Order: sequence, then structure tokens, then C-alpha cells
Amino acid sequence: METLTAAQASQTKKRPKKTKTNKRSFLKDLIQQKYLYLMSIPFVIWLFVFNYYPIWGWTMAFQNYKPARTFGEQEWVGFDNFVRLFHDDQFYLVLRNTLAMSGMGLVAGLIFPILFAVLLNEVKSMPFKRITQTISYLPHFVSWVVVAGIVTSLLSLDGIVNDILMWLHLIDEPIQIMAKEHWFWGVVTGSDIWKETGWNAIIYLAAITGIDKELYEAARVDGAGRFRQIWNITLPGIRSTIMVLFVMNIGHLLATGYEKQMLLGNDLVSDYSQVLDLYALDYGIKIAHFSYGTAISMFTSVVSILLLFTANGLFKKFAKESIM
Repeated sequence: METLTAAQASQTKKRPKKTKTNKRSFLKDLIQQKYLYLMSIPFVIWLFVFNYYPIWGWTMAFQNYKPARTFGEQEWVGFDNFVRLFHDDQFYLVLRNTLAMSGMGLVAGLIFPILFAVLLNEVKSMPFKRITQTISYLPHFVSWVVVAGIVTSLLSLDGIVNDILMWLHLIDEPIQIMAKEHWFWGVVTGSDIWKETGWNAIIYLAAITGIDKELYEAARVDGAGRFRQIWNITLPGIRSTIMVLFVMNIGHLLATGYEKQMLLGNDLVSDYSQVLDLYALDYGIKIAHFSYGTAISMFTSVVSILLLFTANGLFKKFAKESIM
């Protein structure tokens, strides 16, 4: 016991030296990489100003906020804005639209980029492969204003979609597709697929590149065709990447933005086009109910965080991996 105690005492004496060594090592690295730390300062400030400082504005959700008053003069109303939110029938309609479009976008945004990346990986002609990849991700850099104009033109009464449908004798007269409220979710999802598939496929292509080529050679020796190689090597090889992106996208299930819905929507499809972010924008800016708009946005953020941690917990439980 005395020997053990002496050993413990010896280790305890050595700890301060280790701490001093770590501090010296950190200071040495700080001096050697001072320019890298200085370069990161603007990004840290940007992150704080635009991502952390605005959280202070959540206090408006518990106030009857009036812009002319100072913070100390605001009337505190507790959870009244949230009670009003959960008793508003329009809120549940908007929540339905948000979950429907987000769910469709989540599934389509997972399947189509993976399928495109796998098919593009099978192309042997490098010039064709590079040209196709370049063309596919160019729509990502086009603003939703331009995309909405293109989609509206294509789906109009005299657009090419109606012309093709009539030429195939699938319809007898042009259809006003943008006025069909039950079709709006599909229009938004299809537009998003066209715009983002090429860009989202880049990370899957990078993951496929990291798969050991000897696995494919061994599979070919065993007589496996291309489909079997894709099913048994390519898809399992990028499984971790798929799960990580899937979990991260679940965290944005309610935070869909409002650009697509606002630009593609109209009064005829308003019951299917309004989402939570657009709902918060209408109340917070147009009607100037700042507290109620903040409560909507706060609900969206809190639920998104809960969804992210829940999805990560399930991923960790079943796949034995975690992104956090």
C-alpha cells in the first residue's frame, strides 16, 4: 500500500509539469501559427454576429414587443404567444405543408444525388463524365428567382410541358399546372431536384473515390457484374456518408426556407404553399406582429435541434456511429 501511495504521489507531482508543458506547447503553436489565427478572427466575429448574437432576439417571443420601447419598457407576456400559436388552425395547416414538402425533399434529395453519383461513377469516358458533372451542378448557382421564372414558363399554358403532353395525346387541352394546389408540393420538389442534384452528388462522388479499387477487382474476378458491384461494394462503401448527410438534413426538416414557396406559389395554391418560415415572415414583417413571428421561428429552431439530436441518437444506437 505504501508503494502504491508513493506512486500515486509521484504521478500527482508530475501533473503540474505536464500542464506547464501543454501551455508552453500551445503558446508555441500560437506564435508559430499566429497568421492563421488572425485570419480566422473575421470568421469567428461573423459567426458570433449572425448566429449567436441574434439568439438574444428570442426574448421578443415572451414580450408584447413594441419597437418604440426600450428593452426595460417592454411588456412581458410569458408564453401567451406560444399558446396563441398552438391554438391557431392556420399554424397546423402551415406545419402540414412544411412537413410534407420537407419530407418529399428529404427523400428525393437523398435518392437522386446517390443514384446520379453512382451512375456517373460508372461512366468510363472522362471527358463526358466531367462535362456532365459540370453541367449538372451549374443550376445550384442559379438563384431561385431565375429558377422560379424558368419553371413557371415551362409549366404555363403555352409552355413546353403542355405541348409535350398534348403531342403524346395524354391531355386534350392545356392544363394550368401552377394553379393546381394538389400538384404544388410535386412542383417544388421537382424544381429542387433539378437545381440541387448535381451539387449534392459531389460529396457522394468524393466518397466513392475513396473506396479501395482492389475490392472491385476482386469482385470482377469472382464474376460479379456492375450491378452486384454497386450493391455490394459502392453503396456499403458510402453508407457512413449517406447516414451523416441524412441525419444533418433531418435537422433542417422544419427550416425549409421560404424562397421556393414564395416565388412559385400564388393565391390559388396558398393553402398548400405556405410554410413555417413564410408564415413567420408574414406575421413578423408584413403584419408587424414581431413577438408572434419570433415565437414561430423559435418553435422551428427548437424542434429542429430536437430532431437533430433524436436522429443522431438513433443513428448512434443502430449504426454504432455518431456525427456529434
